[in-house]
Amino acid sequence: MASLPTGARIAVATSLSAKKTISAVTNAAEAVCTSAAHGLQVGDIVIVFSGWGQLNGRVYRIKAVPTPDTFTLEGRNANTTNTNLFSPGGGAGGFVKALTWVDVVQILNNTSSGGDAKKVTYRYLESENEQEINDGFTPVSRSIEIDADAIETPGYDALVDLSATGADTIQRLTMKKGAVSYLACTVAFNEEVTMQDGQVNRCKADFSGKSKSTRYSNSV
Repeated sequence: MASLPTGARIAVATSLSAKKTISAVTNAAEAVCTSAAHGLQVGDIVIVFSGWGQLNGRVYRIKAVPTPDTFTLEGRNANTTNTNLFSPGGGAGGFVKALTWVDVVQILNNTSSGGDAKKVTYRYLESENEQEINDGFTPVSRSIEIDADAIETPGYDALVDLSATGADTIQRLTMKKGAVSYLACTVAFNEEVTMQDGQVNRCKADFSGKSKSTRYSNSV
């Protein structure tokens, strides 16, 4: 059954842990990372930094903790079996964990852009016909407008602080039916109030993505 945006909730991570080292990542349907005394638990949310570009900068949920020194990333976006994309031994890096979350409330609208395929068009000298190949994806960005009267809410304060510091964060979008999407990003919050006759006064926050978003069919 189709989903509607009504009832969706948006939150931001207001603090991230210190970065810990990942010494190795396996080639597997769901990658297993080695990190000494990582301290993670099932359901934790992390940003992974990796020598593998397809993994780097993306947000993952922890599916399993086989040992105190290893953890498994959840979902199809953690599939590293293709050794052409994920060269064996090349996935080491680090991670940071989301420590605290704050809901952003009184949101009037939410839009997203980017993530579209980039195309390169070319033509050989001897040919009349142009050809096209894919060349990655455009940056992902999201924006929200919130009621200007939300100024006294914790979510408003969180946007102000994240914008002022330029700190890395994670935006979490949870749909009414439980599907959830994560985006590693930075925030730019414009407190200037937009006023329009017949409309609620509003302020705008932009979220500039660090990589692709990651989606799960259900929240934990």
